[in-house]
Amino acid sequence: MHTYKTITNSDAWTGYLKKASFYDAYHTLGYHTLDTTGEPVLFVYEEGEDFIALPLIKRAIAHTNLCDFTSSYGYSGPVSNKPIENLSYDLIENFKHSFLAFMEDNQAVSVFSRLNPFSNQFLLLEKLGGVKANGKTLYIKLKHSLEDQRSRYNRRLIRQIRQLRNRGYSVKFAETQEEITIFSKMYIENMKRVGAHPNYFFDEKYFSSLLKCSDFECKLMLIYDGNEIICGAIVIWVASVMRNHLSATKESHVHFSPSKLLTEEISLFGRSLGIEYFHLGGGVGGKEDSLFKFKSSFSNQLLEDKIWCFIADENAYNLLVKEKNIDVNRNFFPLYRS
Repeated sequence: MHTYKTITNSDAWTGYLKKASFYDAYHTLGYHTLDTTGEPVLFVYEEGEDFIALPLIKRAIAHTNLCDFTSSYGYSGPVSNKPIENLSYDLIENFKHSFLAFMEDNQAVSVFSRLNPFSNQFLLLEKLGGVKANGKTLYIKLKHSLEDQRSRYNRRLIRQIRQLRNRGYSVKFAETQEEITIFSKMYIENMKRVGAHPNYFFDEKYFSSLLKCSDFECKLMLIYDGNEIICGAIVIWVASVMRNHLSATKESHVHFSPSKLLTEEISLFGRSLGIEYFHLGGGVGGKEDSLFKFKSSFSNQLLEDKIWCFIADENAYNLLVKEKNIDVNRNFFPLYRS
């Protein structure tokens, strides 16, 4: 019999992460608690000292007694006390059977998770199926010299950053609620301007909660033009990885691209803390779009981006899709939520 644990307690959740060979801010309970679409739960399979833990959000499926699981926005996926590639075949097989039992016990139809490119999680999850390529993602290795970092910049980028510095912009961390309010409004306006999906809209309450979270480090870095906030980014980090989590630029200054200066400033801040990787991310939906092009102007260091789309109950999944009369060729998972 394959047993498992489900954990919702903060101390126990954090305890497993602290024992993991690698974890990210996106794995923490504090981060998952910010997701209002469902209830955070940590699935754990354990054999002696070895464990595999998977943070998830449990969501009810309306008008049914069914549910599904997803990961919170960002790069999550399973963690373990050992690197995934070092886990034994038997442990992975037993994890697989325990996870299937967990899905059945919860009457769960499917599970979606964005995987973390700094861990070989796909080696574990491909046993269950549903691992898919999602384009490329970019990063800067901060342990390399600053000269090496800048040598990877697009030829025009160093000149553009120098020009931005010459404009007299100042860079600082937010210290007041008023700054968070201004950034939040700027962010919403930015998302409307680029026609972002509703999933990318976050309000002031979200940003305030994120900045107060104690499970990871988080700061709001801002660029000022005189007394005016023109650009900003929520910077999050834990252990070896730092990220520009969410950012925005004021419409009046978009043509100056102050986000180029902001990106370099985040990398310099990461260096001052001894962070190993500044993860730039990829394009929207894994595409090599304008966002990907912007990020690739800073680095040519690439990682494979993967997602996990697993259907545990094919009959229920197909029935839900059929009931909603959804085009099965749509590129969305799970389809019944499209």
